[in-house]
Amino acid sequence: MATVRFVFTIDYVAEILDEDVDLLREIISNDDNLTYGNIISVVTGDDESTPALTDDGIDELRQMLADARRSAKKWQEFLDCFVLDEEIVARVKAYSPR
Repeated sequence: MATVRFVFTIDYVAEILDEDVDLLREIISNDDNLTYGNIISVVTGDDESTPALTDDGIDELRQMLADARRSAKKWQEFLDCFVLDEEIVARVKAYSPR
């Protein structure tokens, strides 16, 4: 296993992937959704942290989203499975299958 030298905040990952940051936060809120070690919490202050991803985590998330967007049905099933907040679901439906 390679040493992790860089991690990327979830806000930056959203920019890289051109995705809604809240959608990504919902997906990674359960760390079982990506391979162990690909989601990291970066402490930013007392009782404050922000999620970050490794390079492998970004690749895994990118592939997960690409697979989900293969059809409108798969995309809806993906959103139903991974996103609990209806406001986020309504907002990201605009990003339906690409």
